[in-house]
This record gives sequence, C-alpha cells and structure tokens, in this order.
Amino acid sequence: MRGTVTAVGILVLVLVATGCSTFRQQNQGAEDKEYTPPTSIYNILDSTALVYSDPSAGSPINDHPLRWFGFVSHPLGHAFDYAINRPMYTLASGFSYLTGYTAEDNMVNAQRR
Repeated sequence: MRGTVTAVGILVLVLVATGCSTFRQQNQGAEDKEYTPPTSIYNILDSTALVYSDPSAGSPINDHPLRWFGFVSHPLGHAFDYAINRPMYTLASGFSYLTGYTAEDNMVNAQRR
C-alpha cells in the first residue's frame, strides 16, 4: 500500500512539473507568419492613449446597426428612471423593514444625479 501511494505521488509530481512544458521553441516558424496589425489604434495599458489620439478615427462610420436605436432609446431610459425607478426607491426607503431597503441601497440612491 505504501509503495502504491509513493508511486502515485511521484506520478502526480511528474505531471505537475511537466504539465505546461513544451519541446518546441516559442518562435519556431515566426518567419513564416505575416504581420497582423492590432485591432485597436491604441494600447489599453497606456493611460494617455485616449488623450493624444482620436479613437473614433479608427472606427468606421455607423459601426453598429443598433447604435442609432441606442441614441433614440436613451431619452426613454431616462424617462423610465425618473418616472418609475426613483419614486420606487423613495417609497422603499420609507418602509425599509418591509422592502429590504438597506444602507447600500441608500448610498446608491444618494449618488444619483
């Protein structure tokens, strides 16, 4: 029994030690590949990239068909927020023991503009 446990332990150790290794070189065949430019015109890790570049210059005009639907429905969403959501928060804050209105809900409601 002890020999079996030792053998399984050694096998697991070998699998863990060599599980991510490879025998091929990382840059093997790199000269065969063509250069593919990045999909974005700026690096996401560069915090000043949006300041010194124009990201809209890299995107096509009317890049998504639902974009105009979003522009049209945005005022409807604000109307829904002011007509339904905010009064519901105000009503729930008055009866917190019935509605489960918490201090976190109060903080979120207070941060609204």
